[in-house]
Amino acid sequence: MNNTLQYRGEALTPAPFYVWGIVNTTPDSFFDGGQYLESENAIFHAQKLWEQGAAILDIGGASSRPGAKDVSAEEEWERIFPVIQAVQNFSLPSKGAENLRTDIVPLSFADKPLISIDTWRAEVAEKALQQGVEIINDISAFAWEEKLLSVVADYKPMYVLMHCQGRPQTMQQAPQYQDVVKEVYEFFEQKMNILVKAGLPEQNIILDPGIGFGKTLEHNLNLLKNIKVFATLQRPILLGISQKSLFGHLLGLDKDKRSISTQVCTALAMEKGIIHHRVHEVAHTVQTLALTYAIN
Repeated sequence: MNNTLQYRGEALTPAPFYVWGIVNTTPDSFFDGGQYLESENAIFHAQKLWEQGAAILDIGGASSRPGAKDVSAEEEWERIFPVIQAVQNFSLPSKGAENLRTDIVPLSFADKPLISIDTWRAEVAEKALQQGVEIINDISAFAWEEKLLSVVADYKPMYVLMHCQGRPQTMQQAPQYQDVVKEVYEFFEQKMNILVKAGLPEQNIILDPGIGFGKTLEHNLNLLKNIKVFATLQRPILLGISQKSLFGHLLGLDKDKRSISTQVCTALAMEKGIIHHRVHEVAHTVQTLALTYAIN
């Protein structure tokens, strides 16, 4: 599987894994909603995640949890813009690897984190890219605003192409598939072809199967069991399983009791070749992935 990340046409320094730290500037995200709504809190949290070893900070201003309500593009931008500005001024290198045996786990970090914006809105994406943001993380696969396709084609950032059946308001109302792995695979093929024809280089595309987005427990488990199938698409896979409801449905765990299951699943995913992980608990994930890498 090709795990090399491209940004603005240049490859990032190869690493055995990349941790994406989640920075939600929302009042209603499923795990930490409201904690980082104030800009100062969000910036402090982003700094903490960077110091813990996040190579990428994924900043979101509109919740995509099941049942979430839409917010305007203006409100979404007002939430994330101060955080973008602050993160761009982070000057100290990440401290996440300082106590690791880097001769065994060869981590390397840039002087500043890469910034990803979790948005499906063309206006928000374009404003972010004009500010120098490197990644657009789009849960809609440019289906909810047609203009987003032309924005990413014009600016050519790294682009996370995620599968989602339905929209957050309704996506968990009896999602159905004949063969979820086959259908997600075909979805990726179709959407990648559209992106490339529009002008986005294929090497800028990252794939996300959208665990928990319009999928039942059985669908999620089937995708995780067969995640290696997507390797033939020759693009990096970003996995977002942090604290998700699949652990509640399978193990009966409340959302604040899912840390261990998240780490176990993260390690198993890395064994299957997944090195990009979008998480809430960066420090634990860095440890999990470093250990998994060291013994494989």
